[in-house]
Amino acid sequence: MNLPELAAFLKTRRARVRPSDVGLPTGPRRRVPGLRREEVAQLASLSADYYTELERGRGVQPSAQTLAALARALRLEGDERDHLFHLAGRPVPAAHGPIAHVQPAMLAMLDRLATTPAMIITDLHETLAQNDLAAALIGRHPMRTGPQAGYVYRWFTDPAARTLYPPDEHPHHSRVFVSDLRAVAARRGRDPHVLRLVATLRRRSTEFATLWDDHRVALRRADHKRLVHPTLGIIEVDCHSLFSEDGRQRLLWFTAPAGTRGAAQLELLSVIGTQDMSLDASRALGPAGS
Repeated sequence: MNLPELAAFLKTRRARVRPSDVGLPTGPRRRVPGLRREEVAQLASLSADYYTELERGRGVQPSAQTLAALARALRLEGDERDHLFHLAGRPVPAAHGPIAHVQPAMLAMLDRLATTPAMIITDLHETLAQNDLAAALIGRHPMRTGPQAGYVYRWFTDPAARTLYPPDEHPHHSRVFVSDLRAVAARRGRDPHVLRLVATLRRRSTEFATLWDDHRVALRRADHKRLVHPTLGIIEVDCHSLFSEDGRQRLLWFTAPAGTRGAAQLELLSVIGTQDMSLDASRALGPAGS
């Protein structure tokens, strides 16, 4: 670990990023170029004190998850991200998993969708980044490693993962997830990470094994979803996807046609964020299906 070089690198990268690049207001009284320390900490979900210690070259030893969050907050390119890990004495992460490097172009798009629930996932449905509205709509993504980082894995192994969708629609989503995974597996070739995932799911889930043996193939490009929100009830949305050039990352965003109940619910979510709503606010939307 090279703490002085790590500190200097963070300072220079922070000075390079404009607030507007990451969806923050510029403000009239900004005395430093680029981002403030507390803004980087906020974007990376760190405490300001912890990040300050990093920039001072103190004895802080950031984890791989922390480094990945900093790389995203500072919009580092691939070589810069690798350099950050080298300076911190950490192995460079693989191209998959929840700490995979998020392409800056995808993050730039995510920043511009501040008024729409949106998130970036891998082709194995591992959440890499999400905005506040996406967290309000479907919850904060769990900080997990290994197979459990992927929503497809949790869908077939953890009943709690299915509470996001109405029970009568679970068979549909199971078919869609498996068809999508088979398309990803074919595109990746003999990728050992995908082979292990498929083998594990075949052992752990009879449902998955049956669907996998059906050989249906279809990337999940767009879908109409009915999401179960703990306060607002069923929210009907359209889910759209934008794929990265290599197909390994996807930007998802959720919309609803103007004038629909779903549009009203999303508008209310933008007001309340992740805080709990009163029953009166929920009733203001009217009965389901109206």
